[in-house]
Amino acid sequence: MTAGFVLAVLFFLLVVITISLGVRIVPQGTKYVVQRLGKFHKTLGPGLNLLIPYMDTVAYRVTTKDIVLDIPSQEVITRDNAVIITNAVAYINILFPEKAVYGVENYEFAIKILVQTSLRSIVGEMNLDEALSNRNLIRAKLKEAISDDISDWGIALKTVEIQDINPSSTMQTAMEEQAAAERKRRATVTTAEGDKAATILQAEGRLEASRRDADAKIVLAEASQKAIEKVTNAIQDKDLPVVFLLGEKYIEAMRSLAASNNSKLVLLPGDIPAAVRGIIGSLK
Repeated sequence: MTAGFVLAVLFFLLVVITISLGVRIVPQGTKYVVQRLGKFHKTLGPGLNLLIPYMDTVAYRVTTKDIVLDIPSQEVITRDNAVIITNAVAYINILFPEKAVYGVENYEFAIKILVQTSLRSIVGEMNLDEALSNRNLIRAKLKEAISDDISDWGIALKTVEIQDINPSSTMQTAMEEQAAAERKRRATVTTAEGDKAATILQAEGRLEASRRDADAKIVLAEASQKAIEKVTNAIQDKDLPVVFLLGEKYIEAMRSLAASNNSKLVLLPGDIPAAVRGIIGSLK
């Protein structure tokens, strides 16, 4: 192997290396950030690109496709001092790779921190009920809050979504106890109102029954009065009809007494008419 052959091989290798350093094929969906002698020079788009070997170097390879950032869960305190756990997901797109790589040390980490701090600030201005029921409002405010900040890094925020927003375990237990107490209170109020209504109805029923009993007694008393007046007018001074009527009632009373299971011995007077006359005499 001669020295000329060695030099030829070395020259060939140098040419190959030089061409490889001067030609860059950038795939679709990617951009290359080129530095010339340590300083930003240009951004290479997809396709065939030529560089100055040994002077231009590809410092960063940046994707131009949408990037999904999963924002970690965090505890947030609402305006009414309730603790909730929330997380989000952000969709970003890098419009200017040179701003993204030179404007911030780690743009993905920076955006995650920015979303978390903005989310704490937004939810901290809401009550618990507002935070749990207004996801769209939180999302809109969050997008508005961070869009301007990340635009300085050449990044566009496509959208941001709230994945979960739930009370902490302690808050859930307290809310369940509060709901149970509220249901118990309503049940107690309903039962009390029912008892009150039933008592009022019972009292009204007793009052109406008493009124009707009084009316009935009055009617019976008036009937008895009229009957006595008619009997008195009919009999006048005659004793025989009275003896007959009272004797008939007396016999019926004795018959009922004899038929009773509790009666053992029934004594009848020997002279019923005389007994009836004695009763009449005592009434006069």
